[in-house]
Amino acid sequence: MIKVVAIAVWICAATLGAVFYSFQAAGERGVGETPKPMLGGLDYVKTDIISVPLIRDSQISGYFLTKLVYTVEPEQIKKLSIPADALITDQVYSYLYANPQIDFTKKATIDLDAFRAAIRDTVNTRVGATLVHEVLIDQVNFLSKDEIRDNWLRRKKSETAAEMTKAFKEH
Repeated sequence: MIKVVAIAVWICAATLGAVFYSFQAAGERGVGETPKPMLGGLDYVKTDIISVPLIRDSQISGYFLTKLVYTVEPEQIKKLSIPADALITDQVYSYLYANPQIDFTKKATIDLDAFRAAIRDTVNTRVGATLVHEVLIDQVNFLSKDEIRDNWLRRKKSETAAEMTKAFKEH
């Protein structure tokens, strides 16, 4: 019985020694580089939904809707004298109105990478420092004037039907 306990203790000690040695040896050699975070030390700031009316031939043809996330250095954003959301929203409007050739009804003509890069670069140029490091798209949509009208009519019909059902149940 004492032999079995002695063997068990010996196996445990040998295993613990091997594990300890392997961690020590791996730490000295640097088994691998520690993975770097995508943009460590930056804050991720979300915008509210930005709605930009798109005007074609002196008429509103639809609305460009987007929700963005941008990365900024916390120290830099504190130095701004205007809210960063207002700055980003202004740049989205400026970009869309400065590029009337963008046709949101044709998905093939939309270059989201160019859109993100333009927003980032114009904000940084306007501020005079590297404020925005990356612009990420959380949501992007285009609603034509007809889609908005159809949605409004559907909502109005459902509200009317709900009111009629409520009135019927009360009587």
